[in-house]
Amino acid sequence: MDTLRTSAEPKKMPPSDLAATNGMDRRIEKQPWPPKRIARYAAAAMGLPLLAYLLLFKESVTRLNVSMERLTIATVELAAFQEFIPVIGTIEPRRTVFLDAVSGGRVAIRYLESGALVEIGDPILKLDNFDLQLRVSTQETLLLEQQNNLHNTRMAMEQNRIRLQGQVDEARYQVVQSRRTFEQNMKLAEKGLISKLELAVSREDYEYQAGRRDLLSLSFRQDSLLQSLQRVQMDNSEQRILANMEMLRQALENLVIRAPVAGQLTSLDAEIGESKSAGQRMGRIDVLDGHRVQAPIDEFYISRVRVGQTGEVDLAGESFTLEITKIYPEVLDGRFRIDLEFNGSVPPDIRRGQTLRIRLALGNLSEAVLLARGGFFQSTGGRWAYVVDAAGSAAVRREIKLGRQNPLHFEVLEGLAPGDRVVISSYDNYGDIQQLVFKQQ
Repeated sequence: MDTLRTSAEPKKMPPSDLAATNGMDRRIEKQPWPPKRIARYAAAAMGLPLLAYLLLFKESVTRLNVSMERLTIATVELAAFQEFIPVIGTIEPRRTVFLDAVSGGRVAIRYLESGALVEIGDPILKLDNFDLQLRVSTQETLLLEQQNNLHNTRMAMEQNRIRLQGQVDEARYQVVQSRRTFEQNMKLAEKGLISKLELAVSREDYEYQAGRRDLLSLSFRQDSLLQSLQRVQMDNSEQRILANMEMLRQALENLVIRAPVAGQLTSLDAEIGESKSAGQRMGRIDVLDGHRVQAPIDEFYISRVRVGQTGEVDLAGESFTLEITKIYPEVLDGRFRIDLEFNGSVPPDIRRGQTLRIRLALGNLSEAVLLARGGFFQSTGGRWAYVVDAAGSAAVRREIKLGRQNPLHFEVLEGLAPGDRVVISSYDNYGDIQQLVFKQQ
């Protein structure tokens, strides 16, 4: 009984536990999380969606199954390369002469039709211009009057010269007569046969006639000099009158349009009764001494095109060479023009206006790593391409660098080596895909 009572009695606690038990009515505050712990949990929370995204979508974004039948694959090769650009040229005659109306008028007669062969001086058109004909007639009448006045003046000058010459000759004769009389009187006076008065009269007459002769001679010389100057002026005036008359006649003759060169009348824009103003273009004659090719080129190449460069064109299964002979300095609508002529043989049966596709060389042949042209360039700008792996089961995106180009190839500067196989068809449907996986057929 004692044992049972002892076991049922409450167990005594140490003083420290008792004190703790007595303090249960005190509030215990919760401690906050440290910043480092918060940052670790936040990073983990943000990384989980990203990790889930990468695990779920990584494979579908960077890989795409494609059929090889829809791809064009080219092999990179080391070969001779020449940079050239395609240009479209037009056949033109080597020399063209335009027909313009020198004097305006109404088309009265049309002697020839377009396409006719002409020789120098052949009449092509005739114009009527009544006002011009009237002006020419009036001016010609005035010029003829001026010419007649000059002729009358020249005749009057000649008559005056003859008259003065006669006076000088008469004065000389009078001097000879008066001197003879004076000399005879001197001899008679020495013999006392005449008076001193008669001798003095004969001497005075001789001296008078001599002075008159000198005066007339001087007047004749001065008049001759003046007439010489007047003759020069009249000759010049007459030449101008004749030139003006020739111009008036030429103005009338210009109403008849004639062929200035021999060739083919390739165009004629003039109908009977149609009025044409002075300077208006009415036709064109092509000189049949050869052809040239005129081609426009993008101004991007203006610094790389030189006279003497060559190009090739294929016609009727044959290849013909052309050479640049002229570069026009004007740039219109972003293009400049060049003239080329056939170097050597000329294609048969070429016609004016015929177009030619020319491969214009911009440099010499050189060895280079080449990649065939394709639609991939429009998508990548030549910065990257899909390269087939060694197993041939996929094509992986690779950074590359391209240089010069021609219509057939790109020059490879970096990223590709001879023997590499590259997908060169369009990449428009691939976006940022990193790898193309070829489907098994």
